[in-house]
Amino acid sequence: MPELPEVELAARIVRRAAIGRTITSARVLHPSQRRGLPDEAAASLAGDAIVAVWRRGKHQLLRLKSGRTLHVHFRMTGDWVVLPSRCAPLPSHARVVLRFDDRSAIALDDPRALSNVTLHEPKADPLPRLGPDATSPSFNARWLRERCAGRRVAIKGALLDQRVVAGIGNIHASEALWLARLDPRVVAAGLTPAQYRAVVIGVKRTMALALARQRRYGTDANEPESYFVYGREGEPCRRCRTPVRRILQGARSSYFCPRCQRR
Repeated sequence: MPELPEVELAARIVRRAAIGRTITSARVLHPSQRRGLPDEAAASLAGDAIVAVWRRGKHQLLRLKSGRTLHVHFRMTGDWVVLPSRCAPLPSHARVVLRFDDRSAIALDDPRALSNVTLHEPKADPLPRLGPDATSPSFNARWLRERCAGRRVAIKGALLDQRVVAGIGNIHASEALWLARLDPRVVAAGLTPAQYRAVVIGVKRTMALALARQRRYGTDANEPESYFVYGREGEPCRRCRTPVRRILQGARSSYFCPRCQRR
C-alpha cells in the first residue's frame, strides 16, 4: 500500500510532468472511477491548467488554474505513469488519463481499481480530518501523548490512525516501533514520556530512510531486505538476532522482535 514516502515520490513525478501544462483531455477508463470523477466532470478539465501539486499524508492535491482541485488517493495499489508522447502506450491498468498541450500525459495505473480521483470547486477542502504529517515538526511526543490519552488502542493502531499522524501505513508503523524498541501490542495510553519520544523519533527516522530510498531507487525501493522487520518473519532481528515474529492486528500483519521490543 502506498504510504507517505511512495505518495511523496508520486507527487514529485506529477509536479515535474504536469505543472504549467494545460489539460487537453481527461478520460476515465474504469466504472469505479466514474463515481468520483463522472464523465461530465472529466470533460470540464479540458482547457484548465495544473499550477501546483502537493502532498498531505497519503493524499495528493493538484491545484488548477480555475481554482479547482483534483484530489487523488492511491488507496491500495495506485501509482502515476508518465507518458512522454501521444504514441506512448497506456499502462495495462490505466484508470484515469490526463493529456496535456505538449502531447505528454499522465495515467493513473491501478491494478485493483481502488484509487479515488475527485474534482472539487474553489475553496472546498477535499481532505478528511488529518493529524500532522509524520515528517512535520508538529508531530512530536506531546502531540502523540495527548492524542493517545484515555485510549485502549494498541500503539500500532494509534500510528495507523490518520487523525493522529498522517502518512503512516502498515509497513512504516512496524519499522518505527522496531526502532523505538516497543512491542506493537503495547497500549498507546500507557507509554512513558520517554517512550512517546522514542516512537516519534522512530517514525521520523523511518520516514527519512524511506524517502532516501525512494529518491535513490524509485519504485524498486520497497523490498523486504530494505526493512528492519517488515516482511522478514523468521529472519534474524538486525539488533539481537532473535527470529522476527509476525502477528495479526486488526487483520493486518505486524512484524516485530519478541526480545528487544518490550511489551
